[in-house]
Amino acid sequence: MIKIGIIGCGSIAEFGHIPAIQQVPGLQLYALYDRDFSRAMHLQHTFQVPHAYPTEEAFFSSAIDAVVICTPAPVHFANVMDAAKYHKHVLCEKPLGMNEEEILEMKKVMHAAGLMLFTGFNYRFSQCAKDIHRLVREKAIGEVRLLRLIYNWHLHGKYQWNADGERVDTLLRVGRMEEGGPMVDCGVHQIDLARWWLGSEVASQHGVGVWLDDYEAPDHMYLHMDHECGAHTMVEMSFSYNTTSKEPRTHFLYELIGTDGVIRYNREEHSFELRNSHGTQYFPWHPEKSFTGMYLELVSALQNQTPGNMPTADDGIKATKIAKAATDQAIRERGMLSKGCPSSKTRADQLKLYPGEVPMDFMD
Repeated sequence: MIKIGIIGCGSIAEFGHIPAIQQVPGLQLYALYDRDFSRAMHLQHTFQVPHAYPTEEAFFSSAIDAVVICTPAPVHFANVMDAAKYHKHVLCEKPLGMNEEEILEMKKVMHAAGLMLFTGFNYRFSQCAKDIHRLVREKAIGEVRLLRLIYNWHLHGKYQWNADGERVDTLLRVGRMEEGGPMVDCGVHQIDLARWWLGSEVASQHGVGVWLDDYEAPDHMYLHMDHECGAHTMVEMSFSYNTTSKEPRTHFLYELIGTDGVIRYNREEHSFELRNSHGTQYFPWHPEKSFTGMYLELVSALQNQTPGNMPTADDGIKATKIAKAATDQAIRERGMLSKGCPSSKTRADQLKLYPGEVPMDFMD
């Protein structure tokens, strides 16, 4: 039995990771740690976890074999360094780190310790995502030329009331925006899917931002990627879609357009279909992510001491670098406002290549 410890006992641990771990044969959720010890004890009691520890040292010194990192992104680096020190394998929530330098150091230290470091790209493990991966390889729509990957949502609403009775942005929104915004936080999933589905790296990319909120990073972003195989991917990500609506909705769509048809997945419609020259096929619909599928693969990786289909540190590096570079480009090019509108910008002759941005040179 592989003993798993979770560091960071927020909502992603409570509603995603913990239920999945407890459903997978071969895994035991053995230990919890959170800076708020009462939070760790609450989840220990709720899910009947054997141990909750009041200190990081006690947590990492316990009998766990691997650590799942569910803390905020700015502390992922320190968490991975501690895991390497105590000789624990790591599955880390996205984004893997705050920048490329952090992630490369994580990878170096974990490799030197003979440990595996995985990125929590759980979208790969949805049955729909796996079906798309298979259909692309079977050339069910011929040669794929274009991917449209859209996730526009409200981040659970914009406002909360503080102790002074003032309406302010929610702590969740502030944290996600200060960590890099929607492309860095959620867009890395779509970037990873595009690379995985096509089996082709990104040769160049371009990012455009729209500001509905006054943060440094744009809260609505467009990313265009050119792949080495000649295909193109457009990713659209938003944290401001229906964010103040009384009855909000989201928009989540995959479209893969090829020389002989289209694969289309729509989360809100619960539809998943293939249309090509032979006709139309309708496939069973599944949610866009699967924590359970990820942990089934993690068991195999840990037992066999090989990554298998688990997203690796390299996958985390590549997705984070693309998302961060695109966001940085959007921030730089916000520049001169167009007719006083704070959500748009005039770029005209500013459209030029920036060092380290195009083409993307991922690995040494």
